[in-house]
Amino acid sequence: NPQPATCNLQPAVCNLQPATRYPQSATCNLQPATRNLQPATRNLQPTTRNPQPATCILTTHITQKSPIFSSKFNSMNVSIVGLGLIGGSMALDLKKSGFASRVIGVDINQQHSKQALDLKLVDEVLELDQAIKQSELLVLAVPVQHIVGLLPQVLDQVDKQVVIDVGSTKQITSDSVRNHPKRVNYVATHPMAGTEYSGPTAAIPDLFRGKITIFCDPELSGPESISRARRLYDHLGMPVIEMNSKEHDLHAAYVSHISHISSFALALTVLKKEKDTENIFNLASGGFDSTVRLAKSSAAMWTPIFTQNAENVISVLDTYIAELQQIRKAIEHQDSSSLTEIIEEANKIRRILKE
Repeated sequence: NPQPATCNLQPAVCNLQPATRYPQSATCNLQPATRNLQPATRNLQPTTRNPQPATCILTTHITQKSPIFSSKFNSMNVSIVGLGLIGGSMALDLKKSGFASRVIGVDINQQHSKQALDLKLVDEVLELDQAIKQSELLVLAVPVQHIVGLLPQVLDQVDKQVVIDVGSTKQITSDSVRNHPKRVNYVATHPMAGTEYSGPTAAIPDLFRGKITIFCDPELSGPESISRARRLYDHLGMPVIEMNSKEHDLHAAYVSHISHISSFALALTVLKKEKDTENIFNLASGGFDSTVRLAKSSAAMWTPIFTQNAENVISVLDTYIAELQQIRKAIEHQDSSSLTEIIEEANKIRRILKE
């Protein structure tokens, strides 16, 4: 009897085989369901893609201006050494933009220190040693002849602080700390902005917005130093370009330094030839005023710039004087054709300086 029973089970086992196949069909039936989910997954992709353009825009912004700038950025303590036009204007905008939670002023001129406090350019004024200890970033905004001696002194005392200068000449300054052990903490910068006025009372908001700033020898600065400096100028609204110090001083001589020399020379010419000051005031038109405006600039600032960049300035002056001689010669000989050609050649500057 058990034997037939055993035999009877065999068909049952056989009968299970189709049952086993049914789950396979069920499994097969699930595959389309799984596939059906794929479009749903794909449907999510456009939602995922929508933020991508915003991310791309932010990435471009960060790359060009401030590699580590983000909404999570914490403002920092900033010290401004030199509370004149540039230092004072920078203090205003860094505080207003939220880059600086606290602005410390440093200036050996007690009157400037008092004015900076009265004008609320800075939160407090400290001695340099104390300012270094309490800051995460320091801006050296003193005349260039003082930067050369001050910069090594500041770098001697820093740990993780970043130091930038804003001087108009760069090669001598950069060379002075080329082998300094804390060279990576320093970024050589030149914001191409300013007015003919000086001192804390000359400080104005938005002086830098839309202007260019130059980073010199960036390969000698540490990544964090460059990032922090870029972030600072991003808050000031200044795009950054890079070049080496030697190139900077040459280009600055042509674009900036010669303009001031021309203005000083024109002012001297008028003052020597036109003795009646009332006539100067009454007859001076917009052209004269705009050309001679820079002659009101501070001698304390510009004398050391010209002497530090003497080689380039003299080269530019030689070219400038040669052009003046050509103009003089054409006028002297009543050579209208040459004079017209000279002026029309000069007019080509319109292609560069678009209104």
